[in-house]
Formats: sequence, C-alpha cells, structure tokens
Amino acid sequence: MAQQADGTGAPDAAGPTPAAPATSPKDPAAKAAAAQARGIVAMMISALLLMLGDSISKFLLETYPVGQVIALRQGSALLVIFAWALAVGGPRMLTIVSWRGQLTRGGLFLVGTFLILSALHELPLATVTAIVFASPIFVAALSASVLGEKVSRRVWIAILVGFVGVLVMIRPGAASFEWALLLPLAGAAVNGLRDLASRRLSRTDHSLSILFWSTLIVGVGGALMAPSDWLPVGGVALAWFVLAGVISAGAQFAMIEGLRLGRAAVVTPFKYTGLLWAVLLGVLFWNEWPDRWLLIGALVVIGAGIYMSRVPAAR
Repeated sequence: MAQQADGTGAPDAAGPTPAAPATSPKDPAAKAAAAQARGIVAMMISALLLMLGDSISKFLLETYPVGQVIALRQGSALLVIFAWALAVGGPRMLTIVSWRGQLTRGGLFLVGTFLILSALHELPLATVTAIVFASPIFVAALSASVLGEKVSRRVWIAILVGFVGVLVMIRPGAASFEWALLLPLAGAAVNGLRDLASRRLSRTDHSLSILFWSTLIVGVGGALMAPSDWLPVGGVALAWFVLAGVISAGAQFAMIEGLRLGRAAVVTPFKYTGLLWAVLLGVLFWNEWPDRWLLIGALVVIGAGIYMSRVPAAR
C-alpha cells in the first residue's frame, strides 16, 4: 500500500534572445516537478497492484491461515525479485549498505502485513482499504520528526481533518463498532512508518535490495507463525499464491520507486486511488457494499490527503 523524489537546473534570460524557452531540461524546478510526477504515477500503479494482491489474499484467507498466506505469497514474490535482480544487474543489486535500515523496514513490513491480512479475514475489502489509506496521514504527521522535513501549519490542519475522517469510518462507541476495525488502523500507522523507512533507506540501498530483503523477512516471519496449522496446497491454490506473490513484488517495487522519486507528504496520498479498485473488487467478488459512514469518512481522509499534496509542505 505509498512514494518519494529527485530534482535539477535553470535557464538564462540574457538580453533580447529570440524565442528563448521559459525552462530548459536542466532547470531545477522542472526536473524536480518531473521526478515528482513520476513518483505519483508509480504510487498509483502500486495502489492498483496492492488491491489486486489483497483481493487474491482475501480469497486465499477463506481457506488458509494468515501465517501460511504470508509465507507462500512472499516466498513466490522472493523468487520473482531474485530473478529480476539477476537480470537487471546481478547479485550486487542485493547488496546491503544499511543493515539497520533493512531490518527496520523489513520488521515494519512484517507487522503491517500481518495486521492487514488479519483485517482482510475479518472485514470487507473496502473497509480495510479505506482505513489503511489513512497511512499517508501518518506519513505526513511523522515526516517532520523522522525525515526532518518541514510541515506547514496548513498541512497539520489537514492531518487533523484526516484523523477526524478515520474516526467517522470506525465510529468508536457506535453500535456497529467492532474491535477488528482497529487492525487496519494499526496497520495504517505501521505502514506509514514503513513508508518513511523506505524513503530514508532508498538514499543508500537500491530498490531491489530493499524489496528482496524486506520480502525475505516477511516470508520467514510468516513461516514462523504457521507451523502448527499449515494446510496442504493443491495445484490451483499454488497458482494463486504465485500470482499473489508476483503482484505483491510489483506493487512494492512501484511503491519504493515512488517514495524515492517524490516527497513523502506529497506522493503517498495518491495511494488513495486504490480505494476505487477496492470498492469495485469488493462489490464484484464478495457483494460487499460500503455504508455511507465509510464513504463519508473515506472522502474526508482522501480530501485531506489531496489537500496536503497541493499546499506547500513548509512556509
């Protein structure tokens, strides 16, 4: 389920030179904007792939325990990532520069995956997705202390509005409230920390290295959860696990690239586009129709995220 950025150069206006372009390819503002745009596109692709992967996982969770789904899905993804790394540049692509950063991101990825898959087992896809998509709010709230980014007063107001939207969705104290709703909320917070760890780690380690070692950590963690209730896997189910793994690998790579290319507080809100896919897939395959409170709260959260992406981060 998030992205980050680069930038460069400037034009000169010396006298009456004819037809001088407003910007040149080396203009710092233009290059930064282009990198930010690429980060946004990468995050939107990641959002679509994450929804497809979550849908397959939800289907598998109807039969298999959470730990087994995590282990087999990530194991399949690991093979794809390893082959990918060899094709792109060989084993050196998996070099670890920051062990601490890799372990931190991998641990956060494991905890977030467990929380979200547990929520998918208990709750509708759109409900889990809408609540988890509060993670950009956590990213913006924590980016100042974790990454040293400056956050403006208007962004802090948007963060508070976003949290109000979360409260509208889960409605603590209402008759419809259930404790399972706290699973995706906790997952959103952990994913926000994971996204920040991704941005920091991408300064030193290659995206493929981050993806490989995080996937390995999650897969091993899932396997350690599963031994007591591991179930046999048939050929068709194995194919679904492999597909889920391939999609998961693509989603995570797109997310890491997005976080590298764009500023965390700007790019991560575009993960919200996945909510549209979650509603569509939930209705098509599980007949799960979101209620009005979920939609209202989701719109508030999405509005806060979009607002944060359109105002200066610092003033």
